[in-house]
Amino acid sequence: MKEEYYVERVVRIIAGSFIIVSLLLAHFHSPYWLWFTGFVGLNLFQSGFTQFCPLFTILGKMGVPRFPKGCCPPRD
Repeated sequence: MKEEYYVERVVRIIAGSFIIVSLLLAHFHSPYWLWFTGFVGLNLFQSGFTQFCPLFTILGKMGVPRFPKGCCPPRD
């Protein structure tokens, strides 16, 4: 069975990757990369309150599905 990736899951994968890469760059290259780590964290924090994440829009335009087929979006 083929496992599909949905926007919510892809956002978590990308955010986690950005944080790990920026921490590695901060350790091995320059501590200024921690600003990028902070930016990712702040974006995750604000999206938890506002339900707005720019990456959702970008991934949607790239064709990443928002919900599994046959699933209804959650009610607000």
